[in-house]
Amino acid sequence: MNSFLLGVTVLIAVLTAISLYRVAVGKTIFDRIIAAGLVGTNGFIILVLIGFLFQRIDMFIDIAIAYALLNFVIVIVLGKYFDRGGERL
Repeated sequence: MNSFLLGVTVLIAVLTAISLYRVAVGKTIFDRIIAAGLVGTNGFIILVLIGFLFQRIDMFIDIAIAYALLNFVIVIVLGKYFDRGGERL
C-alpha cells in the first residue's frame, strides 16, 4: 500500500511541475491564475498523501485544509482583481 501511495504522490508531483510550466508561460493572466490554483490543489493532495505515508494523517490534514483555504481565497481575489483591469477592489 505504501508503494502505491508513493507512486501516486510522485505522479501528482509531476503533474504539479507541468502546471508550474503553465503558470510561467500561460497565454493570458487567467490561464496563469487557473494553473496556480491547480498547483495549490495538487499541493493539498500531496500533503494528504504524505500524511498517509507517514501515518500522521491527523497532523497533515490540518495543514492541508489551511493551505487549501488560503489557496482558494488567493485565486478568487486575483481573478477579481485582474477581471477589473487591475483597479482597486
